[in-house]
Amino acid sequence: MECRIEENLKRCSCTYEPCSKKGKCCECLAYHWSRRELPGCLFPPEVERTYDRSLKRFIEAWSGKV
Repeated sequence: MECRIEENLKRCSCTYEPCSKKGKCCECLAYHWSRRELPGCLFPPEVERTYDRSLKRFIEAWSGKV
């Protein structure tokens, strides 16, 4: 499957600017998952900006505890 970087970049909500994985969703997911994290695009904007990509923060954010 061909990566659609330009299309992915239009939807990428990650605010971490020096990221080399922007638009490369497979690489991004593999990187974060190897660190027991999730990519920023799965978090609400106010949580994404904290750069806390932990599973705990994800659960807190979507369970209404943030």
